[in-house]
Formats: sequence, C-alpha cells, structure tokens
Amino acid sequence: MLAPFVFVDRLISQIAAELKVRAAQVQAAVDLLDGGATVPFIARYRKEATDNLDDTQLRELESRLAYLRELEDRREAVIKSVAEQGKLTIELRAAFEGAETKQVLEDLYAPFKPKRRTKGQIAREAGLGPLAEKLFADPSLNPQEEAAAFVNAEAGFADALAVLDGVRDCLSEQWAEDPALVGRLREWLWAEGLFDSKKVADKNADDAEVAKFRDYFEYDEPIRSVPSHRALAVFRGRTLGYLDAKLRLDEEVVTGQPTLAEMRIAAHLGWKNQNRPGDALIKKTVAWTWKVKLSMSLERDLFTRLREAAEATAIKVFAENLRDLLLAAPAGRKVVMGLDPGIRTGVKVAVVGETGKVLDTNTVYPHEPRRDWEGSLHTLAKLCAAHGVNLIAIGNGTASRETDKLAADLIKRLQALAPGVAIQKVVVSEAGASVYSASEVASKELPDLDVSLRGAVSIARRLQDPLAELVKIEPKSIGVGQYQHDVNQSELARSLVAVVEDCVNGVGVDLNTASAPLLARVSGLTVGLAQSIVRHRDAQGPFKNRKALLDVTGLGPKTFELAAGFLRIREGDNPLDQSGVHPETYPVVQRILDQLGAPIQDVMGRSDVLRRVRADSLADERFGLITVKDVLQELEKPGRDPRPDFKVARFTEGVEDLKDLSVGMVLEGTVSNVAQFGAFVDLGVHQDGLIHVSQLSNKFVSDAREVVKTGDIVRVKVLEVDLARKRISLTMKLDAQPQRSGDAGQNQYRPAARNERSGRSGPTSAAPAAAGGAMAAAFAKLQGGKR
Repeated sequence: MLAPFVFVDRLISQIAAELKVRAAQVQAAVDLLDGGATVPFIARYRKEATDNLDDTQLRELESRLAYLRELEDRREAVIKSVAEQGKLTIELRAAFEGAETKQVLEDLYAPFKPKRRTKGQIAREAGLGPLAEKLFADPSLNPQEEAAAFVNAEAGFADALAVLDGVRDCLSEQWAEDPALVGRLREWLWAEGLFDSKKVADKNADDAEVAKFRDYFEYDEPIRSVPSHRALAVFRGRTLGYLDAKLRLDEEVVTGQPTLAEMRIAAHLGWKNQNRPGDALIKKTVAWTWKVKLSMSLERDLFTRLREAAEATAIKVFAENLRDLLLAAPAGRKVVMGLDPGIRTGVKVAVVGETGKVLDTNTVYPHEPRRDWEGSLHTLAKLCAAHGVNLIAIGNGTASRETDKLAADLIKRLQALAPGVAIQKVVVSEAGASVYSASEVASKELPDLDVSLRGAVSIARRLQDPLAELVKIEPKSIGVGQYQHDVNQSELARSLVAVVEDCVNGVGVDLNTASAPLLARVSGLTVGLAQSIVRHRDAQGPFKNRKALLDVTGLGPKTFELAAGFLRIREGDNPLDQSGVHPETYPVVQRILDQLGAPIQDVMGRSDVLRRVRADSLADERFGLITVKDVLQELEKPGRDPRPDFKVARFTEGVEDLKDLSVGMVLEGTVSNVAQFGAFVDLGVHQDGLIHVSQLSNKFVSDAREVVKTGDIVRVKVLEVDLARKRISLTMKLDAQPQRSGDAGQNQYRPAARNERSGRSGPTSAAPAAAGGAMAAAFAKLQGGKR
C-alpha cells in the first residue's frame, strides 16, 4: 500500500486538479472539515485559510473527499485479499494503486474475486487450462485430436466434445475478466450503443397506468446522450413491468457473420479467422464470450452508469429547486390569514401575527354542500378586522381556485366599503403542509390546535418566511423534484440536507424567535442542542447577547465558534450581535471604530463613513485582508437578507380551469418546478403548463435554469392545450405563433417525463399594512348590510 502521507498528498492533488484550485486551498479545507468545521462556517468565516473557496466548491470537495477515501479503503481491502491468495505481484500492486475509480479497481479485481465454482474453474481443475492456452496459441492444431488426450469421465469430461466445451469455458472466462478488454468494450458501447425501450408485449396500451409510458413504447436514443428525465422514466417503466429496456447496437446481424462486438473482441485478442483447424473453436469461443459472458454484464454496467448520471442530475435539479423555494422572498412581519381550501370539510382558517404566533382559527363552508358564501365572508371579514390582516395566503390544493374567488370577493367588498383597506391575496404551495400537520414538530408547536387547522397555520407562516417554515418539513415532502422516489435516497437526502443547511446559514437565524427545527440547521448545532436553546430561552427569557449561548447546557466553545456568526439577536446588548460579524472578529470592529473615531451606532449601515477605512492597515497575521473586507461589508449592510423582494403573480380573472385556456392567450404565472428540459408554470388552473427549453428564449438555452428558477413570476403565451392528456404547452417568446394541430412542434412533451410535482411554489407580493381603523369600518359596514 501507499504510505499514508503519499496517499493524502495524491488525494489533495487530485481534488485540487478537479476543482482547478491550489493544493494548499484543498489541504486547508480538508484539515478544517476533519477538525469538525461545517461547510457554511468554512465558506463564511475561514476564507483566509482556504483563499476564498465558496460553498459550492466546498460541497464538491467534501463529496469527492468522501469518494476518494472510500476508494482507498476498498483498494486496501482488494490488495489484502489478493495478497492472501498468494497472487499479488509487483505489477498487479502497481495496477491496483493506480486505479483512479471504483469501476477500474473492480475490473482489475474481477479475476481474483472469490466466487462460486464456475465451469471455467472446473475445467481448469480437470487440467484443461494448458490445452486451452495451447489451442488458442496455435490455431493450426486440430482441436478434436488434441482434446482426445484430455478425456476424463470422472471429472465430467467424458468425450472430446465435452473437453472442447471446457476449453471454451476456460478461454471465455479468462477473456471476460481481462480488464483492458472489458474497459474498451464498455467505453465503445457507451459511445455507440442505443438505449432502447419497448412496451412489454402482454401489457395493454390502453390501461391508464401503462399509457403513462406511451412515449417509450417504441423509443431509442444514443445512451451517452439520454437526458435524465427520459432515462428515469424508462427505468421506472421497466421496474413496474410495463417496459423492456435493452442496450443495442445499430447494426444488421447476419447469421454466420461476427457482430461488431465479436470483431472488437477478436481484434483485442490479436486473432483473425484464417480457416485453420482451430479457428472455428476460437470463433465460437469469441461469440460465447460476448453473448454469455460480456453482453449482459456490460449492459448492466452501462445501465448503472446511465442511472447514476440520471439520478445525479435529478438530485441536482431537486436541490436547486429546493434552494430557490427556500430562498423565496419572505413577506416579512405581516399579519397573515392562511386558508387551507377544502370542499365538504370546509376551508380551514388561521390568522398569524407578525412573529408567526397563532392569533385565531376558524372553519368556513363556502363550497358544497353547505354553500355558505355570505356566512363565510362575514366570518373572514370579522377576523380581518379583529387582527388587521395584511395578506391572505391560499393553499393551492383542492378547491384552491374556488377559495381564491372567495378571498377576491372579500377584498373587493372590504375595499368598496372602506377604500383605506389594503389586503392582497396570494396562492401559495401547500406541499408538505399535511405532513407538517401530523408531525411531532407541529404537535409540540401547536399542541392545542386540531391537526386539520395546523395546515392553515403552516400556509400562513410560509408566506411570512418560507425558509423558517419549510425547514420543519422533510425536504422530499415539499415536492419540487421529479422522480424523487426513483433516485438513490441516501444521496438525495445528503444533497437536500446540504441545501437546507446552506440556505439557513446564508440567511441567518433570529436566536430569540427561531423554532427548534430551524435552529437545528444552524452550523454546529444538533437537534438536541437546538431544543436545549429553546428550553433555555423559555426559562430564562430572550438572549441578550451571543455570549449567553455558552450558558446553554451542552453548548461548548467549539459549537459556539461554529454557530455564533449565523445567529442574530435583535435589540440586544451589542449591536454587532444582529449582524453577520463573527464574535471572534469583534476586535477588528474595534480597530475600525478607533480608526474612525466614532461609536458603533454611527458606523453600522453607513457606507459613506466606512469608505474612509483603510482595510490594508487593519490586516495582521490573525485577521487578514479578506477577513477585514468581509467585516467592513457586513457593517455596511448589517444582517442583510440575501433573498429577493416580495412580489405576487396575478392570475387572470375567469381562467380557473384547463378548459378556460385558449391558444394564444397571454397569462402571468409562477414557475413551480424546473428541469433541464423546461419549466413548469402554475397558471391557477390546477394543472401546470410546460415551457419547453426551446421556448424559454429566442437564444439557444441548454438548461432551463439559465433563464428561470422556481418561484419566478413569468408572462407566458399558450401554444397548445391538450385536454385529453391534461397538458399545456407554453412559451415565453410572446411573439411565437401558436401550434396548429399536427405541427411537429406541438408535442414538446415527447418523449418527456410526466409532470410529477406534488406541490407548487408560492407566488409572492408586497402589500402595505392595512389600517386597523379602515378594516374595522369596512367590517362594520359589511356586518350592517348582512341579513
């Protein structure tokens, strides 16, 4: 084995080359990670050590570090196994140590891997190995005559034909375990092979479940270029038993003639068919090697490669969509009424205050079967007046559009009666709200509230602060990914946890109002520590400063170092505690104040004052120039929120269902999900429309995320409405011509994966606070006119 320091040096060099950074940067990051530091902490507060590696680079570094260490552990196990067999040569050791991927390592190890006795092993044990080598080395020999001397009935080789079958098994197994041959064939098939799928013969194409895979009943595409969503669709269809998937080559197979694969095997072996006595046996053995030993195993290898690549892309898309959703614009400190729509069970109502505290709840029944429209308006108006509601958040599930009309009617009446009333309604994603309602987190937060009403609370709160509310829900339940149940679940979880961690720490957390689930996502904090912080806060009152964190049971100096900079304390003892300045750099701030000759109150938020600071004069061995500049930037905009401003999409009146859409109609909607092939848009008709990647811009776009992201508000034109398949084709090229029936471009879905979103991201908008007096007056008038 390589000496430990040699391995570490090689690992560092390899990662540095892959990330295109210096080895010293990688070494610093690895040392910090191994020392227990988190990625957000390193990215934010250890820029000096890593020379500005950002969180994306650090996440990739962390992932590659784990892979290469797993590779090294496997390498060690493989070398030990081969050595114990007494077969480890200097050359073989060098080959093992030079393997740069797990696949290459396993190819090299294949001939030595302990396995059940094979036909080739049985033949060699019977002494047929030398005969096999002899006949391959000299095809001029007569196989039948040479085999006669090796007949051994007791060993299972009763005649010359059985002996020659043993020869075939010896050679084919030897060739199939040749790592160079296997590697070349694998890469050739990746470059030239076709990913082919067909409907399983006995499946009914008209069956609703089978028909979902109609686009793949007769489908093939070069395997090297199959998009993620198509690969996962075919693999799902195969798992369900609806599709057959194969790897094939675009060739005509002629009986008696070698296939392209067999020709490549022969070329690798250096053999040509010259019609010598032994050539027929070798030809047969080459064909056997391909058909029996290699074709299926290589298909599995390449399907695994395709699946892993497709899963990696799907996970990346899911993670990016989740990031966009978590970092959506918060409405902020507004009083919000949350409406969780329902038909027979009624519309659940919850009003939450500026800090998210539940102020009131109710249930109204405006829809079937009660149809108490006026009574519902009366109840909602009373709640608006009592609590000064600024925003109405409407869940986007069943009866969403009907409930949206109820909210619109409410606002219209209130504004007609009292023009000073300023309320806006917003349709938000309710994905995961039911999961939250029944969760342990919800039962602890809202113990006295019925499960059915907790969803309305969640809908209201996620409008105030999407990040703070959505972290309480398992990321996979939020529904911004495709084929999320088909991908590697541990990799998906790891990726989504990293996204949540980066988002929470990027925004920062209010120490005195944050829930335990939100605190648990802060750098360095665990679920247990987060709960301890909340218990301490409940018992001792709000934290006055960051130092007080050290009084929390179980929270020591190391955890404080990792977490403190991401926690905010508003109106505390030290103004710096509400900023992203880490306590360890407070001495830098003091030097800045000394240089300016001004108190902190006259410096924070004053870019004109801070521009007078000479950053280079404050840098020293402990705090370098990068750190000083970061501190100055944070002082200029203390506690800045990186999220965008709050806006709302306005759905077109009268467009409530798929049948209300018409070709050429221009609408406003909210991007609910993004994949490489396009973006899905919520138009308020209970079915998202698709903007194919080719319709996002007049310029070429390879990935939809280059143009849009989840939560964006966009203007689109309807190109086609397929009522039967519930598909809406859209374009952002507003000068584009609608598709005519039969146009080649109309089916931008084919071959495409189904829209699997289980929830849509919530559109947003700024709304001024309503005047309590105007609200009360409006309600009084409304009540007076009620019969």
